[in-house]
Amino acid sequence: MKRPHRTTAVLAGALAAGLLLGGCGAGGERSATDHREAAPLVPDGSRATGAPAPADGRGADEAAPEGEQRAPSPAPDYLSTFALDVDTASYGYARRSLADGRLPDPATVRPEEFVNSFRPDYPRPADDGFSVTVDGARTGAEGWSLVRVGLATRGADRTGERPPAALTFVVDVSGSMGEPGRLDLVRHALGLAADGLRDDDSVALVAFSDEAETLLPMTRLGDARHRVREAVDSLAVRSSTNLEAGLRTGYDVAAEGHREGATNRVVLLSDALANTGETAADALLGHIDAQRREHGITLFGVGVGSEYGDELMERLADKGDGQTTYVSTRDQARKVFVDQLPAQVELRARDAKAQVAFDKETVERFRLIGYENREVADEDFRDDRVDGGEVGAGHTVTALYVVKTRPGASGPIATATVRWLDPDSRSPQERSGTVASGALAAGLWESGHDSLRLSAISAYFAEELRGGSLPGAPRLGELAGYADSIRARSGSAVVGELAEAVRQADRLIGERPSGEGEFRSSDPYA
Repeated sequence: MKRPHRTTAVLAGALAAGLLLGGCGAGGERSATDHREAAPLVPDGSRATGAPAPADGRGADEAAPEGEQRAPSPAPDYLSTFALDVDTASYGYARRSLADGRLPDPATVRPEEFVNSFRPDYPRPADDGFSVTVDGARTGAEGWSLVRVGLATRGADRTGERPPAALTFVVDVSGSMGEPGRLDLVRHALGLAADGLRDDDSVALVAFSDEAETLLPMTRLGDARHRVREAVDSLAVRSSTNLEAGLRTGYDVAAEGHREGATNRVVLLSDALANTGETAADALLGHIDAQRREHGITLFGVGVGSEYGDELMERLADKGDGQTTYVSTRDQARKVFVDQLPAQVELRARDAKAQVAFDKETVERFRLIGYENREVADEDFRDDRVDGGEVGAGHTVTALYVVKTRPGASGPIATATVRWLDPDSRSPQERSGTVASGALAAGLWESGHDSLRLSAISAYFAEELRGGSLPGAPRLGELAGYADSIRARSGSAVVGELAEAVRQADRLIGERPSGEGEFRSSDPYA
């Protein structure tokens, strides 16, 4: 679930609590399309803010008249808190856009989804919950390092016991889904899912266009797989997109077929281009939230199509305590519906949140890369009423920070703690990991390891696409070369796809006339 925003760049000398960077209020929520520049650094290392001037016309930095009381400036904030996120749709859609010869809209680029599209080889815990790995390396910019927080859950046991699944597939059959790579790909994906699920799993199917229709009520697979295939084969393109009707009917079917002790989930397959019925995201979120709270039904959003409603799909999945992904090929569909969907039935953690505490003696300033719409108030970290992320079996979650250390500093840099609720007992659990300055001695590109380099390439690439900049960021051509080297050593096809996407972006940016489409912000970290 999306949480109120806090600062995404936390700096020594931070200004008064409640004034957030980028013009976002302390209790408010910035939309996914709001990519305002971060306020520039001021000489003392804090940020200028957009705070209104006092009503009497004095400047914000002018001394108060004698006798006037002002709240003292708080101590610098050295905490960073966010809900875990395993979404990957932003990266998949960016790759599709680049392959089609166009740069993605910066508003659709979320760096954490680029980074989490790759699964590092973090140690796996023997039990439920998480392992915690914290590492890093120097970036090449003076004083700046990357610090990586890596979390991993135990993998799924494909042959062992797991809770049954009760999955309601809600399929968009509107006119826009007639484009190749949309409904045809969805039919293929659903066929794979029907073959890969277990006999004791249940499946329902809802199709929606201008109205919604239940093609298959909640049905135990067992000997009924042929009924699922027949329902899938009957999917055909119709007219307009009434996403509201599809979601309401889908959640009603999921509630009617709710199974105690099962993983109850709505799987929405759509280009998320709503044009009929209630199309505003806010109006669709209430029903999703109510069903999540009452029945524990979560939402998994699967995006398709060259034109895709990324912001809407992401907001729906966040409200539904779920996740999003994007598919454009049959290979990607197989990965999602054969490799990932069955594993997601095994939930490892509920309401998972992470908090990273930086040591003020060694760290001058830091910034979390991405996660802007997953940030949680620091004081809510151990408030288990505050929603976090739901994480399944075999998942990894990576968070990257750019960190400037104090000159000559040595000792602890950061402690990362993950907190979650046990999926069955809902008892709170925590684990922590630390990193010290000695672990940041190596240069990222000179002697860092490939797993960390791949996380860095993904983050630098995303930041370039959304018009930002990070300390020590190589040019896109250099990033593609680093990815090629990892591909050569590992033989990984997905790393090769990343290298190609970076090259495509480099070409498209280079082909723009001077000044056209320029969206780079000034570098406040230099």
